[in-house]
Amino acid sequence: MFILQLRYLSFFFGLISVLSFFNLIYSYYLNLYLNLNTYYFSLIISLILAIFFYRFKLQEKKPNIYNKIFTVFFGYLFIPIILSIPFYLSIYNLTFLNSFFESISGFTSTGFTIFENIKHIDQSLILWRSSIQWIGGLYFLFSIIFLIDIYDESFKKTLTNYISFNSSEIVKQAIKIFLLYSSLTLLIFIILNIFSVRTFDSLNLAFTLISSGGFLPVNDLSNIIKENSQIIILSLLMLTSFFSIFFGYNLIFSKNKNINFFYEDLHLIIYYIVVISIFFLFFSFNNDFSLSLLSVSSSISNIGFSLELDQSNLTFVFLILVIIGGSFFSTSSGLRFVKIYSLFKYSINQILSFSKPKNVFMNKLIFTKINFDFYEINKYFLTVLIFVLSFLILTCLLTLGDIEFESAFKLSILTLMNTVNSSIYGLAEFSFNNLNFLTKYTLIFFMIVGRIELLTILLLIKKFLFKN
Repeated sequence: MFILQLRYLSFFFGLISVLSFFNLIYSYYLNLYLNLNTYYFSLIISLILAIFFYRFKLQEKKPNIYNKIFTVFFGYLFIPIILSIPFYLSIYNLTFLNSFFESISGFTSTGFTIFENIKHIDQSLILWRSSIQWIGGLYFLFSIIFLIDIYDESFKKTLTNYISFNSSEIVKQAIKIFLLYSSLTLLIFIILNIFSVRTFDSLNLAFTLISSGGFLPVNDLSNIIKENSQIIILSLLMLTSFFSIFFGYNLIFSKNKNINFFYEDLHLIIYYIVVISIFFLFFSFNNDFSLSLLSVSSSISNIGFSLELDQSNLTFVFLILVIIGGSFFSTSSGLRFVKIYSLFKYSINQILSFSKPKNVFMNKLIFTKINFDFYEINKYFLTVLIFVLSFLILTCLLTLGDIEFESAFKLSILTLMNTVNSSIYGLAEFSFNNLNFLTKYTLIFFMIVGRIELLTILLLIKKFLFKN
């Protein structure tokens, strides 16, 4: 299993070398020579590391869950260093910190950028930014498989009937994820082209949408999306990072239509329809409904970007949608709707049990026979508690970094939920380039904390505070 950990990292270094090669081909094809040498460096270094991690021999031993968490966390720190090479060696004179910040932001699918004018960036570097998001989204999905044993039984049943994964099962599921992830990326790219989005923009948007990222190939989304049909199709394509990546696959290819494989996505469909209905009935009088549809889809999928629209009165609502998030096995972040729904239902049942002690109230989710027990509820509650504590700490640190409280409040939520700042959150003009180095390192740390799932933080705390 320890060799599997090394090969887990080796795969991603190899993937970086492949994308570096494609960037070289793209640069030569379009005569983009300004940053050409930077991709040679990233290609060579990532290829050396891929070979090193693949062939590195250590005594075979079974790692515990803390070793696995450390491996994932190490990847979130070290892989972006390699990804930052083209930024650091580019002609734009970026410091190492700014380069690392940009690559971390992309790899965690957050979307904060130190570039203030995308028009001035070389096309190959724009494509590199988008590629970082794509790799990061895949890394996140692989991490869920790698850490599958820490998740609740009910969530694991949306993926597998296995109690635990051995090495061969992890590899099998990882291959399936890679094929589905790549196929969905290609499908998004084709659909955007059908709806007359420029090929270069379609490719970048495909990388962004599938990974729940926030990088755009232009300064403003309105430069790409102009027609009403494009707005609607973009809103629907955002849902690929909201629902489980296995949802469509299980729906089409699963021979045994077990409700356990669909119950979370069925909850999410109802949740999405309810939210859209509320916006249609109450918040679309002064605006085209398609714009509200885009903002809602962007928020619930933790992508975050939007068309320029005055929706300042709905900022808090959109932030709530960001916090709730999407599916357990998707590239979106958030606390997860099913967890929040389970906590709410359990709380209501507890209240009712005191008012009607003779009645029995079942803690069961609709569309399924799965009952969530007290142990799972404790984990859900502690996940929410850790989020609140992280949010308060980050808000205080950002305020100490000379950011006004309102901006610090919003930015803390977006950082922990890995969602890009945009006009719907009132932070479209926020500049990350001018932040001091301590604030940038703080954001880097909490972007990773938000991405490795708050449950892993809980396990690390448990290791040191609880013995049983």
